[in-house]
Amino acid sequence: MFKTFIDDLNAVMERDPAVRTKIEAFFCYPGIHALIFYRISHFFYKIRLFFIARMISQLGRFFTGIEIHPGAIIGKGLFIDHGMGVVIGETAEVGDNVTIYQGVTLGGTGKDTGKRHPTIYNNVTIGSGAKILGPITVRENSKIGAGAVVVRCVPPNTTAVGVPAHTEQKKNRNMEVDLNHTDIPDPILDRIHELEERIIDLEKVIYKQSKIS
Repeated sequence: MFKTFIDDLNAVMERDPAVRTKIEAFFCYPGIHALIFYRISHFFYKIRLFFIARMISQLGRFFTGIEIHPGAIIGKGLFIDHGMGVVIGETAEVGDNVTIYQGVTLGGTGKDTGKRHPTIYNNVTIGSGAKILGPITVRENSKIGAGAVVVRCVPPNTTAVGVPAHTEQKKNRNMEVDLNHTDIPDPILDRIHELEERIIDLEKVIYKQSKIS
């Protein structure tokens, strides 16, 4: 648990330009506090002391504004930036070196039992206010745009934007964590621009044909 905590702390140092020291990160970052509460509650959850686990989880929610169910599975190096309003459900799984911004929900879609929350693979960035719902997967090195609502699986090296989210393969498959979750391609807008250009070309052809006749 201590090694994982060090990885979480290092994630803050690597990905937040505002932080100056590890002491500042430890005392002033609610994402770190939420992960400490989670890892303690998860320990009790694994030994089936569910009530104690939930009590610790709710205490963490009270102090940080971040709700992580003790049954969730979270890897090392998770960076929760700001964090207010983040919700991670019971059967959610989060891989290594994932970045989550404020207002993100890894939630379910109803009263289903069993696996009902998303699985997030390594090196994924999830933008502010994004909602990832249901037992779907977001594969490695993908990026979810701010405000996106994701209800279908996202392939690796892909961006997802919109409501509901549409995906587009990333041209640069950089293995490093990419924190930019606003300046990303919009496949729907790109398609609209293509159609506009096609309409202009067709209008030119029709105009030339009318001049000839």
